[in-house]
Amino acid sequence: MNADMKSHRRKRRLAVLLIGTAAMAAGFLLGEIRSVSAEEAGQVDVYSYRQPYLMEPLFEAFTEQTGIEVNMVYAKAGLLERLKAEGEAGPADMFLTSDLPRLVEVQEAGFAAPVMTDTLAANIPAQYRQEDGKWWGLTQRARVVYASRDRVPEGELTTYQGLADEKWKGRICIRPGDHPYNLGLIAAMIARHGEERTKEWLRGVKANLARRPQGNDRAQVKAIYEDQCDLAIGNTYYMGKMLADPEQRKWAEAAYIIFPDQNGAGAHVNISGATVLEGADNREEAVALLEFLSGDKAQEIYAQSNYEYPVKPGVPWSDTVASWGEFKADTVDLAVIADLHDEALRLVNEVDFNAGP
Repeated sequence: MNADMKSHRRKRRLAVLLIGTAAMAAGFLLGEIRSVSAEEAGQVDVYSYRQPYLMEPLFEAFTEQTGIEVNMVYAKAGLLERLKAEGEAGPADMFLTSDLPRLVEVQEAGFAAPVMTDTLAANIPAQYRQEDGKWWGLTQRARVVYASRDRVPEGELTTYQGLADEKWKGRICIRPGDHPYNLGLIAAMIARHGEERTKEWLRGVKANLARRPQGNDRAQVKAIYEDQCDLAIGNTYYMGKMLADPEQRKWAEAAYIIFPDQNGAGAHVNISGATVLEGADNREEAVALLEFLSGDKAQEIYAQSNYEYPVKPGVPWSDTVASWGEFKADTVDLAVIADLHDEALRLVNEVDFNAGP
């Protein structure tokens, strides 16, 4: 691409960025944007489902180390649709998300660029990245069961399958079944047990719900505290978040973590991750940011500030996370789980899971 063509494309991308900002203000996209001129050298533009309070310390550390500025658009939903609407003129260089299915959606839509460097290959184990480098895992979190300290003795539940046991009728809380976190778990169940057994399991869990699926993972632990249910499904890092929040600490202290299937396949583990986008004007800067996020400093920030498990071997867990103990993680290939995402969603709809008990 010659200089005139690249300059023209940058101007088109800047125009799209400005149009996109106006569209967000009109309600097209939830989120907020902070940006500098797209003509400015040494920058990388990121679309992110990961919240600003988490990413800003990482971006600040990256800028301090490299001098490269990071401009981020954050949204709760709609970023893939925005990528499609903007096409090749779009301003984004990188896509960040808190779950695997969204990374795969970007890949399948043709927006993920293959990236492979010695640094990335050394930092991120093969099971946490797409084989061609079209997406890279950056953190891990286990999908576990939260149990009431007062009403659920330790050892009474040991497996995901046990959640369908009739003894838990009216005692389980969960967020909607079609949320990506739950779809990842359901996809892992399909991979291990097949569609029919997983469908029956979903029916059993639905029958045992204390209420219609609703809220986020923290809301389920709050429901345990309020005696609305005795068990809840959630990600590990929310326990750390609640313990660090003066108002929510009492919710967390009312529950303890069960890592299911420790005598079997192991607890389901999902990832947050990133992909460099096709046609990125700031590709070198985006790759540099990806390498930084996979390195010791960023992995430690992830671990300490968000209570997640680093993907890079050897990076220490936070003291809070370490207090929950070691656990066996399911080794089902993440690419297999991603391939089963649609089947998981179909089963959720077939059993009408979100209608509740």
